[in-house]
Amino acid sequence: MPTSTDPLLQPFRLKHLTFKNRVMSTAHEPAYSEDGLPKERYRLYHLEKAKGGLALTMTAGSAIVAEDSPPAFGNLHAYKDEIVPWLRRIADDCHELDCAVMIQLTHLGRRTGWNRGDWLPVLAPSPLREPAHRAFPKEAEDWDLERIAACYATAAQRMQAAGLDGIELEAYGHLLDQFWSPATNRRQDEHGGSLENRLRFTFQVLGAIRAAVGREFVVGIRLVADEAWELGLSRAEGLAICRRLVASGEVDFLNVIRGHIETDAALVEVIPVLGMRSAPHLDFAGEVRAATRFPVFHAARIADVATARHAIASGLLDMVGMTRAHLADPHIVRKVTAGEEARIRPCVGATYCLDRIYEGLDALCIHNPATGREATVPHLIARSDGPRRRGVVVGAGPAGLEAARVAALRGHEVILLEAAQEPGGQVRLAARTRRRGELMGIVAWRVAECERAGVTLRTGLLAEAADVLALAPEVVIVATGGLPQPPPLLVGAELTVSSWDILAGDAKPAEEVLLYDDNGAHPGLQAAEWLAEAGSRLEIVTPERFFAPEIGGLNHVAYARSFQRHGVRITINTRLRAVRRDGNRLIATLGSDYDVRTDERRVDQVVVEHGTAPLDGLYRALKPDARNRGAVDLRALIDGRPQQVVRNPAGTYSLFRIGDAVASRNIHAAIYDALRLCMAL
Repeated sequence: MPTSTDPLLQPFRLKHLTFKNRVMSTAHEPAYSEDGLPKERYRLYHLEKAKGGLALTMTAGSAIVAEDSPPAFGNLHAYKDEIVPWLRRIADDCHELDCAVMIQLTHLGRRTGWNRGDWLPVLAPSPLREPAHRAFPKEAEDWDLERIAACYATAAQRMQAAGLDGIELEAYGHLLDQFWSPATNRRQDEHGGSLENRLRFTFQVLGAIRAAVGREFVVGIRLVADEAWELGLSRAEGLAICRRLVASGEVDFLNVIRGHIETDAALVEVIPVLGMRSAPHLDFAGEVRAATRFPVFHAARIADVATARHAIASGLLDMVGMTRAHLADPHIVRKVTAGEEARIRPCVGATYCLDRIYEGLDALCIHNPATGREATVPHLIARSDGPRRRGVVVGAGPAGLEAARVAALRGHEVILLEAAQEPGGQVRLAARTRRRGELMGIVAWRVAECERAGVTLRTGLLAEAADVLALAPEVVIVATGGLPQPPPLLVGAELTVSSWDILAGDAKPAEEVLLYDDNGAHPGLQAAEWLAEAGSRLEIVTPERFFAPEIGGLNHVAYARSFQRHGVRITINTRLRAVRRDGNRLIATLGSDYDVRTDERRVDQVVVEHGTAPLDGLYRALKPDARNRGAVDLRALIDGRPQQVVRNPAGTYSLFRIGDAVASRNIHAAIYDALRLCMAL
C-alpha cells in the first residue's frame, strides 16, 4: 500500500502493469539516435529519468514502421530488426529501477520530406501538401495500406520482443489521423466520406497489431480528439472516435491531444511556449476521460508539480505527462518524494529543445546542459575528493551563477561578485519583455541553489583586479558577459542605438524606426517586438536569406503574430551600410551582397543588433599573473577532466573565462561552459 497521500505518488494499474506513480514522460524524439537506432546516448537519457523516479518513459516520437516514412526528426527505425537489442537494454535498465518503458510507433504520412532516408515518395490519404514539410504526397493505394498495416504489426512484434511494456500509436498529424481529418482526407473510396470509412485504416492497423502481439500486450494511441480547426476534425467527431476505439477493445489507453499541426502557428497552440497559458488542454483531456471512463494520459505544457498534482487529484487524468519538464530536471519525482519540490529545476518554457529538433538538431534544454549528455556530464554534482579551494567568480549572469553553484557543490569555498544590484545578467534583460518573463526561473533557481550550497554573493561591486586578488583566490572564473557591439558600418555607427538600449529603456522608441538585425536571434526580435508594441512604424532589415535563422518555428510564432498585427515590414538579403544625419532625422544606406546598387531609408531611429563583444578587461588584467595565463586544455574540458595547464609556475591562481566573456553565444552555451569546467574542479 502507498505510504504517501500525494496524488502524484499513487500507483496506477493498466492491464497487468502497475505504474508506481502517476508521472510519465510522453513520447518525443530527442534526435539522439544513431543510424536510426537508440544506442548509448538514447539509453542514458531515458535511464536518467528512471533514476529520477519516473513511472513510465515513452521512447521515440515517433519510431517509423516503414521505409516510406522518411525520418523527419531523427526518428528511430522500428522497421529494422537491429533495433531490438538496443531497446531491450533500455527496457532492462529502466525495469531495474521500476520504470516502465513503452514506445510510440507511426507512419508519418505527409509529415516528412521525400528527400530523406531512401528518397521514396511521401504518402498521404489525399495528395495535399503539408506546409511544414512542403512535400507533394502520393495518394496511398490499397496495396500501400495493406503493406503499411503489416509493417505496423511486425514493428509491434519487435517491440514486444525487446521486452517493452507496450506501444503507443501516433494519430496526431500523422498517417492514421490524416485519414480521420476532413482537412486531409478527400477520398471518394471506402476510406473517405463517413467517419466509419475514415477510421477503416486505423482498425485495419489495430487488427494487424493484435493478431501479431496478442491481447495481453499493452497497445495505446496518442490521438487528436479535436483539431480546433474549421477544416478539420471537430470535437464531436473526436469524442466519437474515442468512444469507438474504447468500444472496440483494441486499445488500452488514450493519450489525448487537442489542436492541429498544419503550420507553426497551429503547432504552438498544441505545444505552448513561454508566455502562453499553462496546461491549456488539460480540462479537455478530462472531458474525454469523463466521456469514455477509460484510462487517459495527456501532456501539453504541464511544467510544474502543482498543475500535475491537480490533474490527478481532480480526476482529469490517470497519468500526467511532464515531458519538457523532465528535460529540465529528470529527477522531479525523486525530489517530490524527498520533500524537495522547491529544488526542482524549472522548465521555463523556452522550448529551445523542440525548436532545435524542428531545425534538424538534437534536443537540448536551455538551462540543463546535462540532458542528452549523460555519458559525460552529470545531473548530480559529486563532492570533490581533493582539497577544498577558494574560488572567485566574477559576474552573476547564467554562466557565473552556474559556475558558483557547481563549484560550491564540489565542496569549494565560492565568492560570487556582481556589478549590478541584482543577479541575472542578460537573462534579466531578456525577461523585461513580459512574454518572456519566465526566463527569470533560470536565474531564480540558481540563486536559491547557490544560497543552499553556501556561496557568498556580493552585488553592486564592479570588481577590478585588485578586488579579486584581495580575496586570495586559488581559482578565478570571469563570467562578465559582453556588451552590445555595432555591426561593421562604413560610417555612422555612433548614430545608432542597440537592441539592449531599447529593451533596457535607455533609448525611447521613436516614431519611424529601422532595426538592423545582423544576429538572427532573440535580442533583435525582442527589441523589434518592443518597438512594434510601442507603436513605432518599423522595418526590420537583415542580411540573411531567410528571417531570424537562430529562432526556431515555435518561438517564431509570437514574434510573427506581433509583426503582422502591427504592420512591421521585413526585408531580407539586405545589409545596413551606413547611417548619416539629415536634420533631426537619419538616412540609412542599404546595400546587398548580390548587387552594387544601394537604397536609402529616412527614419527617426536606427536600432542595430550584432551580438556582443566580450567584456574582458578584468580577464586581461588578471591573465599575466595567472598560473595558466588563461589557457584551457580543450580536450580535458570536453572530457570533463581537471584543468592542469601551467604556463606560469609562479602564479598563485588559475584563471578561466566563460560564456559571453569569451564570445557572443546563448544561454545554453554559457551554462554548459560553466558546468563542464567546474564539475572537474
